[in-house]
Amino acid sequence: MVQAPEKDGTTLNKFEKFKAEKDGLAIKDELDHFAQIGWEAMDKTDLEHRLKWVGVFYRPVTPGKFMMRLRVPNGIISGEQMRVLGEIVQRYGDDGNADITTRQNLQLRGIRIEDIPDIFQRLKSVGMTSVQSGMDNVRNITGSPMAGLDADELIDTRELVQKVQDMITNCGQGNYQFSNLPRKFNIAIEGGRDNSVHAEINDIAFVPAYKKGELGFNVVVGGFFSAKRCEAAIPMNVWVRPNQEVVDLCQGILEVYRDHGLRANRQKSRLMWLIDEWGIEGFRTRVANHLGYALATAAEKDAIDWEKRDHLGVFPQKQEGLSYIGLCVPVGRLFADDMFDFARIAEVYGSGELRLTVEQNVIIPNIAAENMATLLTEPLLAKFTPNPAPLQRALVSCTGAQFCNFALIETKNKAVDLINQLDAELNIPRGVRMHWTGCPNSCGQPQVADIGLMGTKARKDGKTVEGVDLYMGGKVGKDAHLGSCVQKGIPCEDLKSVLTSILIEQFGATPKG
Repeated sequence: MVQAPEKDGTTLNKFEKFKAEKDGLAIKDELDHFAQIGWEAMDKTDLEHRLKWVGVFYRPVTPGKFMMRLRVPNGIISGEQMRVLGEIVQRYGDDGNADITTRQNLQLRGIRIEDIPDIFQRLKSVGMTSVQSGMDNVRNITGSPMAGLDADELIDTRELVQKVQDMITNCGQGNYQFSNLPRKFNIAIEGGRDNSVHAEINDIAFVPAYKKGELGFNVVVGGFFSAKRCEAAIPMNVWVRPNQEVVDLCQGILEVYRDHGLRANRQKSRLMWLIDEWGIEGFRTRVANHLGYALATAAEKDAIDWEKRDHLGVFPQKQEGLSYIGLCVPVGRLFADDMFDFARIAEVYGSGELRLTVEQNVIIPNIAAENMATLLTEPLLAKFTPNPAPLQRALVSCTGAQFCNFALIETKNKAVDLINQLDAELNIPRGVRMHWTGCPNSCGQPQVADIGLMGTKARKDGKTVEGVDLYMGGKVGKDAHLGSCVQKGIPCEDLKSVLTSILIEQFGATPKG
């Protein structure tokens, strides 16, 4: 169902025009045809835009080799599912790999259009989908990575996250009710005490809170990053119980945003711009009126009172005799053999389950105590260690120019090379979270980092070179807040010396040897 995008006669931008011509989700019925004719014969708008409604992304920097973004609700994936994904990328040789994203998700690379129908059948056979994972849709819904495992957990988010995804995607079949939002939309449900999902950067986030002794969620809204503006989510003054109320509120907010969100200027189409126009009380009233019932006011304070955990290492679960192990996957990059090994290890030592984190790492839960010592000898743990060096431990990166045409610099490879040098040369007494992003779209979230690096072009010796803008001061966990840009246009070739000075002067690092 295509929604009328304008109510005031404003000229439609090109995105609203092509969405009005054909809903992006309609592309799901044309995939067999595209596989037969090939990508070069496709309509340009179908190729570059509408394919994203089924999670398939054309990349000009790798023509003919597509990216596929999945949906992995709450970051939970089975060994069987991981093995199937490994088989998919394996067929593409050196072109094939997978990236763990900052939304507990997976993106596959090297995909060929002629293989899409077969790939979708493979995904369906193991209960996975990529529907509505790009463009103006709700992105992967994040939840606590320790859901159901943590003895200190407040609310198990797994069922709620799945129910919200099912509502939005019609149980993975595709849902025209939510296939034409004004822009992308992020939802997170936190169940622990340490704000593991970065609630403050989501359009809707549910944060545990006690109201008159009853445990539920306070709701914050409007958080987002874009090239023009970055804002932390603000309180909606709403409290909901951890049941269908969560799903209903998500649906109500999405429908109000769909029908009233700003569409003329895509730079002003995120939810916060609508909240700005109406005011937070006006927005709350509109949502309540749309739902047809009064919304409970928020609890006085939320229950986020821990600093952020990274879950790397070995930790006991609330289930007696079981533990989980968190493994560091530098910048989230996996290849087919890695995926096969993760699947095997999860099945041999655990319950066949894997968990992805917003830090782009992997958790293997449900490991019996008697099996942990043997697991620690697995060769995979030499590559993805549970005890990484300080900077490697908290490194996050977006895709970068290797695969993304928006990126102004390469990020993943550059980030890994640089922090390996810094870890080798410096004693760093505490964790330092370093985030890289290739462009102002901020997929790598530099604003939440201790040290954030945003790709740009810089000048050196009269020449244009790759560079970064430097962000500092981001805080996660309790009392989370966004950092700010403190220096612009640092040439990448000068970055090592700049970061060395910052680490020594502000984070207590000392030179080794």
